[in-house]
Amino acid sequence: MHRDIKTALVFGWLMGMLSGAACLACTTTIVTPGASASGAMFVSHSDDGHLSDARLMYVPAADHQPGSRRPVYFDAVSIGELPQYASFTYNRYTGSSRGPAYVAPGAPQTEPLGFIPQAPHTYAYFDGNYGIMNEHQLMFGECTDGSKTDNTLPGPNRLFYSAELARVALERCTRAGEAVRLIGQLIDTYGYYGTGETLPVADPQEAWVIEMAPGPGAVPGLWVAQKVPDGEVFVAANEFRIRDVDPENPDQLFSTNLFPTAVAKGWWQPKDGKLDWLKTVSLGEYNHPYYSLRRVWRLLDKLAPSRKFSPWVEDGYTRAYPFSIKPEKKLVRTDVMALHRDNYQDTPFDLTQGVAAGPYGCPYRILGEYDASGDVADPGKKYEGAWDRALSVYYCTYIYVCEGRKGLPDPIGGILWFGNGKPAETCFTPFYAGITAIPRPYKICDPRMFTRDSAFWAFNFVENWAALNYQSIHADIVAKRQTLEKEAFQAVQAADAQALKLYQQDPAQARAWLTEFCLNTAGNIFLSWQQFGDRLVAEYADGGLNHPGKLNQKKGYPKDWRMTTSWPKGPIKYEKPE
Repeated sequence: MHRDIKTALVFGWLMGMLSGAACLACTTTIVTPGASASGAMFVSHSDDGHLSDARLMYVPAADHQPGSRRPVYFDAVSIGELPQYASFTYNRYTGSSRGPAYVAPGAPQTEPLGFIPQAPHTYAYFDGNYGIMNEHQLMFGECTDGSKTDNTLPGPNRLFYSAELARVALERCTRAGEAVRLIGQLIDTYGYYGTGETLPVADPQEAWVIEMAPGPGAVPGLWVAQKVPDGEVFVAANEFRIRDVDPENPDQLFSTNLFPTAVAKGWWQPKDGKLDWLKTVSLGEYNHPYYSLRRVWRLLDKLAPSRKFSPWVEDGYTRAYPFSIKPEKKLVRTDVMALHRDNYQDTPFDLTQGVAAGPYGCPYRILGEYDASGDVADPGKKYEGAWDRALSVYYCTYIYVCEGRKGLPDPIGGILWFGNGKPAETCFTPFYAGITAIPRPYKICDPRMFTRDSAFWAFNFVENWAALNYQSIHADIVAKRQTLEKEAFQAVQAADAQALKLYQQDPAQARAWLTEFCLNTAGNIFLSWQQFGDRLVAEYADGGLNHPGKLNQKKGYPKDWRMTTSWPKGPIKYEKPE
């Protein structure tokens, strides 16, 4: 095919995919050891990708020959699918470079953008649409942010997006500060494409946040990083969270081209005072007013209610919400999970209330072409309306909480708590950092076709069925997940002790035992959830409430909602209505 024609087709494909890529909008947190009751480090991430690749994959450790080159792959979660690279939103990667789990003979093989020098040894890690956690308890979160240079295409001088940057760091680093410096070096050396991004990075003792955007013109990329003080919690929700960049601040790092680029583009001048990272490289808030900031407000308000943070601000550049805060109560594991399960309950923005919630208080709002995308400050942007954007949204692909514990050896101390689908309707499943395999239901999924053998589809089915009668079915879900999660917490406590005994004798034996433990635990949760879904089909069939021995209990619609409909004026007499 002639190069110009091929380029035009690829560009047209890309433009068609960009609106879909805008849905990839996530929430992410860090809870430092001083802010948690157990002294653990937590990093969480909801991957709100709407039927994107839901697979949890294990990438094994590997040794590499001197002079080896590491391929760098395109990520479709960045700006949408580019068919020449065979990286798709529904299937992020196919090939052998990330170990046998990604091998699929006969399928299109993902093509590299380029190569960088390979490390002599690379660590094992869990992989999703972004890198998650490695065997040394290095943990990542993620959220996409709007920037002035969004949708920059990859190329020979722009090899990296945030997802691949996290993977390289997980392969080569054990500490958060080390990972941040490596990511900055990779951006400066090899270039960055795609969108603005926030990556929380933590190990059991230290936490950082690195934010990045494509550089304009020949500038490879722009980035800044800031350390999260111990004892505090960091929250991000699709808007840059680092503000003033101070060369004298020992807890900040930044690209050497940041200040010169800002001056050259007219984004900032020294006379303006300190460089405001958010204001310099972005157009403000993402998507629509309060799409990002209301989530930040909600979590800060829950963490420190006496500070009375206001849900209303002057604009997307507000300084009302600090980079991180000290919570008024130290968080336990379930508290961190609950941060993502929120729908603004008991606030003026409660999505379970109002006509849009329907008769049964469903909090999910289906987006359409009439809903805005892009950045708030985009020129000429107009809004006909908007839905509040909650922490738990119907288009969440998966949610996880990484837990790092410094008092235990890395293979035992690190736990990935992983859940498919909506945070409010999922059950978290434990995967120790030292395991060497993922159970089959969690590593298979084709979002284009429902199958019974996929954990994603088991959870997705239940959460969609809940829309029939959200109040009642959600209550059933909460009861079921609480039982399963409590059992998992107790099992993990016992597994810690058993694995530690084995580790002291033989680390390899401990890893094998932990792998078997996780395979069994995750397999049992999958089967239990699948059976739970089957039960719900019968229990809520045809609008009734059905239990064995007492079928078709007629519940009807709640009176408050019923009175807002045509029901009160329905055919209750033979006379023609006036």
